[in-house]
Amino acid sequence: MRIEISVEAPADTRLRGPVILFMSVAAALGTSTIYPMQPAIADVADTLGTRITAVGLALACGPIGYLIGLALLVPLVDRYAPGRVLAVQFGILAGALAAGAAVGTVPALGAVIALVGACSAVGAGLSSVAGRLADPRRRATVLGTVTAGISVGILAGRIIGGWLADELGWRGMLLVFAAACGLVAVCCPVALPATPGNAERGYLSTLRSLPGLFVHHPPLRVAALRGALWFFAFCAVWAGLAVALSEPPYSYSAERIGLYALAGLSGILATQIAGARTDRDGARRVILAGLALAGPAAIVAGFGLANTFATLVCLAVFDAGLFAAQVANQSTVLAIDPTAPARFNSAYMLVYFIGGSLGTAFGAAAVEWFGWAATALITAAAIGVAAMITVLAPPTPVSTPTTARRGSPSKSPTAPAPSLP
Repeated sequence: MRIEISVEAPADTRLRGPVILFMSVAAALGTSTIYPMQPAIADVADTLGTRITAVGLALACGPIGYLIGLALLVPLVDRYAPGRVLAVQFGILAGALAAGAAVGTVPALGAVIALVGACSAVGAGLSSVAGRLADPRRRATVLGTVTAGISVGILAGRIIGGWLADELGWRGMLLVFAAACGLVAVCCPVALPATPGNAERGYLSTLRSLPGLFVHHPPLRVAALRGALWFFAFCAVWAGLAVALSEPPYSYSAERIGLYALAGLSGILATQIAGARTDRDGARRVILAGLALAGPAAIVAGFGLANTFATLVCLAVFDAGLFAAQVANQSTVLAIDPTAPARFNSAYMLVYFIGGSLGTAFGAAAVEWFGWAATALITAAAIGVAAMITVLAPPTPVSTPTTARRGSPSKSPTAPAPSLP
C-alpha cells in the first residue's frame, strides 16, 4: 500500500523545464571542477617536479573540500534564496580555479583544490532545491535530470580537462573553467526560482543537527553507508585508471586518458531511466539492479585493460550502474523531509564523499602498490558489500515533514513519492 504525502511548492516557484535544464547544466559545471586535472596528473607532476602519487594526494583534497562545502554551504539553500547562495559559490569557485592556474607547489595545489571542492558542492545544493520544489509525484524524475548534469560533470570534467590540458596546458585549462563558472554565477540569480528560504531553524542549529539525523533516521544511515561504499569504488576506479594508463606499457597522453571518460556517458541515460523507475517501482530494485551491473563490470575491467574496446564497454556499464543506484538512493534521502531536504542531503553527501575522497586517494596509490587488477577487485568487493547492505536492510519508512523536523522517525508504514521499497 502506498500513500502519497503531497508537499506542494507555491505555483510561482514550481520548477519548469527551462529551469530544470539550467540547474542540470550548472550542476554539471560545478561538479566538473573537481575532476579536470585527473587526466593531466602526469603533466602536473612534471611541472611541479614531484611524484604522481603526491599529486594524487593533492587531488584527493577536492573531495575533502567537498565535505566541508556539504556541511557548511549546502544547508544555506534551504535558509536563503537559492539563486543568491549559488551565485556566490560559483563566484568563489571561479576565483579559486584562477588561483589554481598560478600554483607552484603541491601543498598550494592541495589547498586550492580543497577550496574548489568546497564550492563545487553547488551540485548537491541544486539537487536539494530540486527535492524541495519538484512535484512530489515526479521528485525522483526531476532529481534524475539534475543528477544527469552531475554525471555529465564528473565525466566531461575529465574529457574536456584532458583535451584543454593538451591544447592549452593544465594552467590554461583551469582558466577556461574559471571563466565558465563566472558566467554561471551571473546567471544564477536570474535563472533560479526566487523562492524564500526556510528560517524555522537557525544556521548553526542546522549544522549542529546533522549528526543527530543519523541517530533518528535509520533510512539515512543505510543510504549513506551503501552510497559511500559505491562512491569509494567509483572514485578508485577512475583515479586508478588515470595512473595505470599514464605509466608504461601504455604511457597515454592526458587527452587520450580523458577520452576514456566518454564511455561513462551511458550514466546520463541511466540517471534518467533510474529516476522514472524509482518513482514507479521503488528505490531498492533500482539500487540492486545498478550494483549488479557495476560489480562484474569492475572485475572484467581489471583484467582487460589491454583491450581498449572491452575496457570502454566495462566502464560504460560500471558508470551506468552506479549512477542509477545513486539517483534511487538519493531520492530516499530527499523524501525524508521534502519541505527542507538540504540538511538531510548534506548529511548524506558528507558520508558519501568520505567514501569518494578515500577512493580517490586509494585508487591513485593502489595501482602503484598492488597493480590495476587488484585495485579493480577491491572496488568490486566494496560494491558487493553495498549490495548486501541493501538486501539486508528493512523496508524504509519515510518520515512525514512534521516528524522529520521534530527529529523522531516516522511510524507510518507507507512512503511518499518517490515510492520506496
